[in-house]
Amino acid sequence: MNKRILIVEDDHDISTMIHETLEKNGFTVSAVFDGEAALKIGDTQNFDLILLDLMLPKIDGIECLKLIRTKSTIPILIMSAKGEDVDKALGLGFGADDYISKPFSMIELIARIKALIRRTTDYMLPTHHQESVQNGCLEIGDLIIDINSFSVKKHNVDLKLTLKEFNILKLFISRPSQVFTKSMLYNLVWQEEYYKDENVINVHIRRLREKIEDDPSNPKYIKTLWGIGYKLGEF
Repeated sequence: MNKRILIVEDDHDISTMIHETLEKNGFTVSAVFDGEAALKIGDTQNFDLILLDLMLPKIDGIECLKLIRTKSTIPILIMSAKGEDVDKALGLGFGADDYISKPFSMIELIARIKALIRRTTDYMLPTHHQESVQNGCLEIGDLIIDINSFSVKKHNVDLKLTLKEFNILKLFISRPSQVFTKSMLYNLVWQEEYYKDENVINVHIRRLREKIEDDPSNPKYIKTLWGIGYKLGEF
């Protein structure tokens, strides 16, 4: 099935050029021209990736990004004519997955889109995971996670996880193929805006690994994808 892309760009000429290029490369494309329209279409249609301009009418790109991130982990690629580092940091800090500076070539844009889609997958669980989570219990490797009682056992021994550690682990096991950036983890677990305070995420991941991993320095449950984020290991 073709991947569905949403273009959010107020410049009609740029939007049309991107739209035509994406369709030629086999994508199914929709386009809107302001942040308000982007949020409305996002509530009624499903997309595999959003191309989001920062300078938008009605609701600007950063605010649009923040609102999308309150209810979705869909991959978002920021487009902006502003090339200052502060703008890049701001965009990525609020949950964007990648950034491309205007003007850009269509070849580079397609490459970025394909790379971003490759490292992300559907957010739905495999059927056996859905059934296990609905029953309140999930087994991954040597871990048994009880969703209802917020407990985790390893070799029948209770692990003393904090609520944040439990929620991080629950997020990984509920979306076993998903790659999570640090900003995504912060938005989904802390449900707050991410201001590039990597130490908070690093400390919680380290402590969680110390409790669930046989060898925290060589983890099998929570894998690091350098320069990208984290994902659940394969079992």
